[in-house]
Amino acid sequence: MPNSSGLRERKKRQTRAALSLATIGLCLERGWDNVTIEDIAAAANVSVRTFRNYFAGKAEAIAAGHVERTLRIADDIRAAPAGESLWTSIVHAVQANFAPAGSADAGEGEFGRWRDGVRLLFAEPALQGELLKANASAQDELARAVADRTGTDPEHDIYPKLVAAVIGAGSTVAIEHCLHAESPTPLGPVLREVFGRLAAGLPLPTESGENSGH
Repeated sequence: MPNSSGLRERKKRQTRAALSLATIGLCLERGWDNVTIEDIAAAANVSVRTFRNYFAGKAEAIAAGHVERTLRIADDIRAAPAGESLWTSIVHAVQANFAPAGSADAGEGEFGRWRDGVRLLFAEPALQGELLKANASAQDELARAVADRTGTDPEHDIYPKLVAAVIGAGSTVAIEHCLHAESPTPLGPVLREVFGRLAAGLPLPTESGENSGH
């Protein structure tokens, strides 16, 4: 018989994710100042009261998308085959959950709109504090997943905390690279490059056969 508390938690996560996606979508489409809580509730097909049961406002709802994505990454790291190396599991999990759906095949116009929209959201002052809190929560969850895979203690051992911080930093570098590229640069391939370098121990470009001026 399914665990009722587990089912409730999954339903809560699904509702949080739906509300976060609705908030992000509306803000990208209409602009931050032109979206109300009522608009978001209607788009997610819930009541305003339901929205407020989960989030205090738009900024918290958007930041929750980062936490939910990280929860999925952590779930995938834990569920990876036992014989798979930790960094292979991390690369697969990040690639599957962080790259926007279809981003590798997106046309220049479509990807440009995604990039411009994310730039606008990241520049919104109201989001900065919530994103910082979301990032702290995300790293804690990643550390627990890494600890589960490596038999370490997420509270007292350095390794799971270090790997979690590296996952967060690598993802941020990949996103920022795409956002500031002069031409459309899909996130998926950049994530593969970033985490491939990390898994290899960050060799110098000249050591890996690259042109140092690249």
